[in-house]
Amino acid sequence: MFFKRFRFQVILRIVLLSLSIYAFFFFLLQTKLYATSFITVFFILWQVYALIRYVERTNQNLQRFFLAIKHEDFSRSFSGKELGTSFAELISAFNDVIEKMQQTRSEKEEHYRYLQTVVHHVGIGLITFRLDGKVALINTAAKRLLQVGHLMNIKDLENFSKPFVKKLFTLKPGQKALVKIDAREMELVIRGAEFRMHEQKFTLVSLQNIRSELQEKEMEAWQTLIRVLTHEIMNSMTPITSMSATVLDLLKSLDEEEGGISGHAGSGETIADIGSALKTIHKRSQGLTDFVSAYRNLSLIPKPKFKIFAIEEVFIRVEKLMESKLKEKGIGLNWSVDPQSLELTADPGLIEQVLINLFLNAGNALEGRKKPQIDLTACLNETGRVLISVKDNGKGIVKEALDNIFIPFYTTKKKGSGIGLSLSRQVLKLHQGTISVQSTPGKGAVFTLKF
Repeated sequence: MFFKRFRFQVILRIVLLSLSIYAFFFFLLQTKLYATSFITVFFILWQVYALIRYVERTNQNLQRFFLAIKHEDFSRSFSGKELGTSFAELISAFNDVIEKMQQTRSEKEEHYRYLQTVVHHVGIGLITFRLDGKVALINTAAKRLLQVGHLMNIKDLENFSKPFVKKLFTLKPGQKALVKIDAREMELVIRGAEFRMHEQKFTLVSLQNIRSELQEKEMEAWQTLIRVLTHEIMNSMTPITSMSATVLDLLKSLDEEEGGISGHAGSGETIADIGSALKTIHKRSQGLTDFVSAYRNLSLIPKPKFKIFAIEEVFIRVEKLMESKLKEKGIGLNWSVDPQSLELTADPGLIEQVLINLFLNAGNALEGRKKPQIDLTACLNETGRVLISVKDNGKGIVKEALDNIFIPFYTTKKKGSGIGLSLSRQVLKLHQGTISVQSTPGKGAVFTLKF
């Protein structure tokens, strides 16, 4: 319809222009109306100017329209009143397209803000970086996990962990890797993906610390194994212990009876051997039963009874409970709470048990050391969490043992059961906390409880 109107306008203007030219020559050649001829010339020139402007005005509007789209300037509007009604549909189409583009852009910005909100509030860390390591995006979870306020380049994380940075650059698309960072108490699962944007290659990695989940699953597996083993062992050992005790009683009664089997020749020595063997069986079966019962503790820890208490009170009780053992071994004890009124929401009985376990381990590590010392401290870290540390100047822990020290049954002591630290870790897990250790052989060890 528009083109028809446009064509009609152009044809009409050309016809009028042709008639004007014809009138000019008619007045000039056939009459002596020179003034009229002069006026006709101006009329012809005006028509030529109007025709040119009419056509160019359309081109200008088209140019403005395409430039607005090119530069994404959707704030413009088009008006064609001066062009006449023939341009009404074109101008209306221009404005409809601009309005639609505005709507599309608004929806795009809303989607972008929505994705930004999701990315920054999701619990998994996300980092996007280029091949040179320049970071394009890092969400809140990743900042919290890597303990950084902002990150410009992946290489800036070398202070955090060099193996971690190396793994980020070598991670292939679709690959999953596990990076263990002992100094940070982390086991990070890293997944990688690649994509192109603006003709540049980007790497997207997701980060998740699964240390607590691994510890929880590991402890659940140990508890299941212990329950099965103790059940089967106890079922086998209980009748052995009972029957050996019964047979011992029978032998004793027979030996005490007048004219019993001990009166027969050579029977006394036989009875003595049988009795000795039964005593050994009974003693070992009873010892094994007690041994298995001790391991039941790993699966029978009571649920914490939470209450608010002053940490200083627990330290005083632990000091009194361990006073005799510390004096016996000549171990000095220093403890401090900063601030002195520091309180904790936990089960005081279970926390006392954990501290006693750590004291006993420290006492073993301090054997043979000059000026043995245990330092017990409590404070708040930079994030406001309560930290309790037990430090000794003992012989320390070798690296091989550090990797296994919290595993049930593992021990470096000659008479250890290997359940003390496992119990301690489980207690901290029930308190939504962690227990960690740092040690240098020959320079002692520090066990830290974080709540």
